[in-house]
Amino acid sequence: MDREAEAAMRPTAGAADVDERTVEVTAGTVRLEGNLAVPRGARGVVLFAHGSGSSRHSPRNRFVARELQGRGLGTLLVDLLTADEERVDLRTRELRFDIGLLASRLVGAIWWLHGEPATVGRRVGLFGASTGGGAALVAAARMADHVAAVVSRGGRPDLAGDDLPNVRCPTLLIVGEYDGPVIDLNEGAMAHMVVPVRLEIVPRATHLFEEPGALEEVARLAGDWFARHLGSEDAARTDST
Repeated sequence: MDREAEAAMRPTAGAADVDERTVEVTAGTVRLEGNLAVPRGARGVVLFAHGSGSSRHSPRNRFVARELQGRGLGTLLVDLLTADEERVDLRTRELRFDIGLLASRLVGAIWWLHGEPATVGRRVGLFGASTGGGAALVAAARMADHVAAVVSRGGRPDLAGDDLPNVRCPTLLIVGEYDGPVIDLNEGAMAHMVVPVRLEIVPRATHLFEEPGALEEVARLAGDWFARHLGSEDAARTDST
């Protein structure tokens, strides 16, 4: 087990105050498996869009999710493909790049969060990794009145294509310093966006942020962004001072 996987398995500080359970998310005509965790008093919830060939069990996304929970934000990690689709994708590798399909599943999950008693009324953010970054931006464009912020980790925002100008929420793009081609793709996508968008380069990090301290920096940047735009316990403390 790698360092991120071990960290993801450790309980978050204050974990006793987190309601965490496996859920079944309805997205259109399919039902998707997910893990929902909502800290007591959470003001916002972050929906994760995993990347190519990954799932809700991604140790890196689970690590970031735990950090967000520690900052008073709910998280939903969901498999965007059904079990049958996963088996097809393992052979063909085509569904993981079907941004329209992945975005439609995210849209369904956003509606599910709005109807789920544990998350109803809370602001929604999207955290996308790799191809999931493109899918998250498409979903944000299609659900402009229901998504308050987006963070992309080593993402492919270029895959959002014509939907980029329709994104209306603040967007943070995080890329490793040694992930040159993806930096270029992120910079190109930024040119088509009209909302506040920021590119953060994590020093000495590659595409998967496997270097010591790199994933922790991703979690810190994402936590700051979502705390500011969704409203977490961090934001509440700031507002009260």
